[in-house]
Amino acid sequence: MRMVDIIHKKREGGTLTQEELDWLAAGAGDGSIPDYQLSALLMAIFFQGMSREETVGLTLSMARSGDMADLSPIPGVKVDKHSTGGVGDKTSLICGPMAAACGVKIAKMSGRGLGHTGGTVDKLESIPGLSMNIPRERFFQIVRETGIAIVGQSGSLCPADKKLYALRDVTAAVDSMPLIAASIMSKKLASGADAILLDVKTGSGALLKSPEEAQTLARLMVDTGNGAGRRTAALITDMDAPLGRCIGNALEVREAVEVLSGRGEERLTALCEELAAGMVRLAGLAENQQQALDMARESVHSGAALAALKGMVCAQGGDAACLEDTSKLAVSPVCVEAAIPESGYISGLNAELCGRAAMELGAGRERKEDSIDYGAGIVLLKTRGEPVRQGEPFARLYAQTEAQCRRAQEQLLAALDITKERPPERPLILARIGLD
Repeated sequence: MRMVDIIHKKREGGTLTQEELDWLAAGAGDGSIPDYQLSALLMAIFFQGMSREETVGLTLSMARSGDMADLSPIPGVKVDKHSTGGVGDKTSLICGPMAAACGVKIAKMSGRGLGHTGGTVDKLESIPGLSMNIPRERFFQIVRETGIAIVGQSGSLCPADKKLYALRDVTAAVDSMPLIAASIMSKKLASGADAILLDVKTGSGALLKSPEEAQTLARLMVDTGNGAGRRTAALITDMDAPLGRCIGNALEVREAVEVLSGRGEERLTALCEELAAGMVRLAGLAENQQQALDMARESVHSGAALAALKGMVCAQGGDAACLEDTSKLAVSPVCVEAAIPESGYISGLNAELCGRAAMELGAGRERKEDSIDYGAGIVLLKTRGEPVRQGEPFARLYAQTEAQCRRAQEQLLAALDITKERPPERPLILARIGLD
């Protein structure tokens, strides 16, 4: 088999066979296919697309290019949840414990943040002592005992995806629907879950800015997961403004505890309830959506969801006392308040610019090797749809220096749009796919 023939075939609009896709993924993973040929194929796929069958085939090939997790030692249905990325998105820290408290088994592998979007690993590592590198048998034991464990992704997971993702980033081939779907779903399949719930974001802070694009990707990923033998469903959710009130790692852990204590911001709480309910339904533990939602809400009211998070943190070596008293979590020393420039209503709060402001404060990384400040970030005192008066505090910014705060404040104010009339409320969930 020759790579040049595969490139030519796809360039002419042909359909790649499973044998060709397996050979391609193996060569991308072990480095035997040179970057220039992989880049040429990615561009051919970008322009010619892939059939749904090809996308499923590529996904399976990429998943099999490295280790495939076997979660069979954990009893019950194992459900994974994946977000396509957002600003202030701490939902895994909330809906995961909710679902675990309802009886769902969650053995989750998560990633670090890059660019304006945050990562679950970074948020959890802001808890002193918590380890994201857990031996396999201990990982299984934690899930059996607490219902949930979240660890960092294995370095041997999907090596083909690591190579192709890096090349897409530098060859302007990032926004190819088949390649996005294969990248996300190959890691989910390799992680070993029986069922997968996807939270596909759309809006200013998301990879996909339009709801139509988000629906196209969601349907493709649901079809890909189901085609690979995993029960898969998706929610299309709003990411046009930050999710919740906090942006930044330790700050988002605090907010997660607030939600699990029954004191969370309304939209964030509602989304986490919907996600937890979706996981409960995929696990077959509820007959319908209302029953699943009732179970998720009761897990908070009873304290079981917060107990599940504390159990996981303690089992992974973290200081659970920080969840009892969140003031013990890291906070950067310099705090600056940003003021509202004019009176009216907040009609827009660009999530991407808010995320970039948090990066300026030290809460995110531009490159994978960059370090982050766990205590840096933003607390929004006002958010989209709320009335504001000129000069009143809009947000608190936390960083190591005043210069960082000043630079971030400029970006944050640029994200703000104020109108004289109250804006219409935006729906939180735009569509459900595979749950009804």
